Amino acid sequence: MSISALILTKNEEDMISDCIKQLDFVNEILILDQKSTDNTTEIAKSLGVKVLKSQKNRFDIDRNILKEKSSSDWLLYIDADERLSRETISEIKQLVNHRKSSAFYFPRQNYILGKWLKHGGWWPDYVPRLFKKEDLIGWEGQVHESPIIKGSFGYTKNPIKHLTARSITRMIDKSIKWAQIEAELYTDINHPSVTKFKIVKAMVREFTKRYIVKLGFLDGLIGFIQAVFQSLHIAMVLTYLWEIQNNTKVKIKEAKNV
Repeated sequence: MSISALILTKNEEDMISDCIKQLDFVNEILILDQKSTDNTTEIAKSLGVKVLKSQKNRFDIDRNILKEKSSSDWLLYIDADERLSRETISEIKQLVNHRKSSAFYFPRQNYILGKWLKHGGWWPDYVPRLFKKEDLIGWEGQVHESPIIKGSFGYTKNPIKHLTARSITRMIDKSIKWAQIEAELYTDINHPSVTKFKIVKAMVREFTKRYIVKLGFLDGLIGFIQAVFQSLHIAMVLTYLWEIQNNTKVKIKEAKNV
C-alpha cells in the first residue's frame, strides 16, 4: 500500500527540513503553503518536495485540496512541527498493510516551551492523522477542522511528538490569529453581548479547569504559565468579539472626522 504525506505550512523554515527528512518511508510528499514569508518553500523544494500554493488559507479547505492532489492509497497528514519516532513509523507501516480501520487517531505529546506537558488537558490529545484515501470524504470546520469518513476510527499505540509553542512570541502571535477567527465565528452565531463579568468568569473558569481540575499544577512552572496563557486566550477571544459587537472601527472613523 502506498502512502502520501501531506503537510500544511506557514513560516516553518526552522522545522520543515527535519519534518521532510523523517518521511523517507512514504511514497509521496506534498506541501500546501499558506502564504509563507520566510524560506519554507525554498527549503522544501531543495529537498525535492512538490509545493502547492494556498489560495484560501483555511485549514479545512487546504486539507481537502491536499487529499485531491495526492496519488496514494493512504494519506498521512502531518504538521511541520510534528515528529515521528521509529516505533510510530513502524506502526504506520503495519496499519496500512493490515487495514483494520478507515482512519486512525494518534496520541500527541505536546512540547510547550521545551517541556512535554502531561497534564492540563494536553495529553494524550488524540489527533486524526492517517486515512484510507477512498474512505476520507473530506474535512470541515474553519477552527479545529474535523474529518468526515466512511467506516470507523482506530487508535495507535505510539505517539506523535508535537514541538509547539517554542517561544512566548510564537504563542502570542498564534493566539491573536485564532482569537480573531473565533470571535468572527461567535459573531456569526449571534453570541450574547460581552461584559466585564463574562470575560473575568471565562478566564477564571479556564484557568481552574487547566491548572486544578486537569492537574496542570503537576507540570510545574510551565504548567502554570500555560494555564494562565489559555485563560488570556479566552479573554482575547471575548475582547475581539466585544470589538465587533461595538463597531469600534466605525466609531474610530467617526471620531477622526469630528
